[in-house]
Amino acid sequence: MRLLVTGGAGFIGSEFVRMTLATHADSSVVVLDKLTYAGNLANLAPVLHEPRLRFVHGDICDAALVADLARETDAIVNFAAETHVDRSLQAPGRFIQTDVYGTFVLMEAARHAGHERYLQVSTDEVYGEVLMGFSAEADALRPRSPYSASKAGAEMLVSAYRASYGFPALVTRGSNTFGPYQYPEKIIPLFITNAIDDRPLPLYGSGEAVRDYVYVGDHARAVDTVLRRGTPGEDYNVGCGNEVNGIRVAGEVLRALGKPESLIAFVQDRPGHDYRYALDSSKLDALGWSPQMEFAAGIATTVRWYCEHEDWWRPLKSGEFWEFYRRNYKPLPALAACRDF
Repeated sequence: MRLLVTGGAGFIGSEFVRMTLATHADSSVVVLDKLTYAGNLANLAPVLHEPRLRFVHGDICDAALVADLARETDAIVNFAAETHVDRSLQAPGRFIQTDVYGTFVLMEAARHAGHERYLQVSTDEVYGEVLMGFSAEADALRPRSPYSASKAGAEMLVSAYRASYGFPALVTRGSNTFGPYQYPEKIIPLFITNAIDDRPLPLYGSGEAVRDYVYVGDHARAVDTVLRRGTPGEDYNVGCGNEVNGIRVAGEVLRALGKPESLIAFVQDRPGHDYRYALDSSKLDALGWSPQMEFAAGIATTVRWYCEHEDWWRPLKSGEFWEFYRRNYKPLPALAACRDF
């Protein structure tokens, strides 16, 4: 299989690329990535020497470029997206452009190239807040942030293309993902890297918002499983059925680093903050997938990686990162005078 992997220099995309080249000797990969702040060619450093890998620096919204690459490949796996809820609250237009229009460009290219499979990597956040039970694939999409709305919008296009053109698309809806190579604005790498430097760990509101966490290697295997075994026209949840709140995330990180709980800093809650997501992944399990990494073990592995790869993350936590950080996290009055927050 000749794959066009968009967003393949990002967090989950690069894990998928590394895994594909390591486990499928008959597959080749073209990575298309814009290399925005969260895309990093260093994420592909372990495989850049691989002759079955080709990297193209470009934008999924560039229709001519995408069409050319689609003609050279057999299937598209679309990881490319603006992904951070907090950033979507500050600049929603970028999310609509990349996540919705970019998906349209990719599907048009795949359709005209005659691809037999197209995989759209989506998120559990399209379901919106789920206070009880677990989201199943047939549930309604009720996004509540510009980010989740942009991902849901892309899914609506996918659904329309399935109905209108018989387009052979599959969709994965992944839960919160963590592991090595994750840009340090996301909660787990942010907490790890802040704790390493004895900086506060900012927790929204009461810290009790619940997420279903999946380790990045398990997520990449899930995408691979759906791509190769899934039924076109179907959607698949990717989750572990965990109930993990922010307080536990912070606690696991601090314990792994031997740091005090006094580093936890409760901050003003995010606007429209969804209290809970949880997924029913039995449909994916039926394809033969199951998670291999438990949450606590995954945290320990991830902490160790960030401790051993400061040369990877320290350059990322500079200039623009701290400007966004200070705009985004509003300390409670008791912390407002803390210069190091």
